[in-house]
Amino acid sequence: MVRESTYHVRRLRAANLEHMRQLLGVYAEAFDDPATYLASPPSDGYLRRLLDTPDFITVAALDADGTVVGGLSAYVLRKFESQRSELYIYDLAVLAAHRRRGVATSLIRELSGIGTAIGAYVMYVQADLVDAPAIALYATLGRREDVLHFDIDIPIRR
Repeated sequence: MVRESTYHVRRLRAANLEHMRQLLGVYAEAFDDPATYLASPPSDGYLRRLLDTPDFITVAALDADGTVVGGLSAYVLRKFESQRSELYIYDLAVLAAHRRRGVATSLIRELSGIGTAIGAYVMYVQADLVDAPAIALYATLGRREDVLHFDIDIPIRR
């Protein structure tokens, strides 16, 4: 389990721009996908606006030196059929050297507390079938649903 003296978990806001940029690097490394997370970085203004948007939540885990070692980014999805919201965890990653220490669980618990505060009733996350560690983590925290996921391309406007 995470020792409070080792990691600090917190929600990032516009004032935490440097931590958000570090988290993009964590995602790039953990997912082995620098093209997505580092090749075309958003401007400072864009990230500040995003971090202060109520429907976007990023939580980061910082080590004792204040370096981001993990994090998650989630979206608040307001429902139309009922006056309630869901939280969708879009990305969650922890650097390899910090895994198996409760960091991801702490990140999810922090998001759960935020969800309670904003009146969300559930949070959900997707995992690739080949990602056994992620599946094992999520299985300890929630119920598994087997669904199919489809990406539908949107034509680029020229």
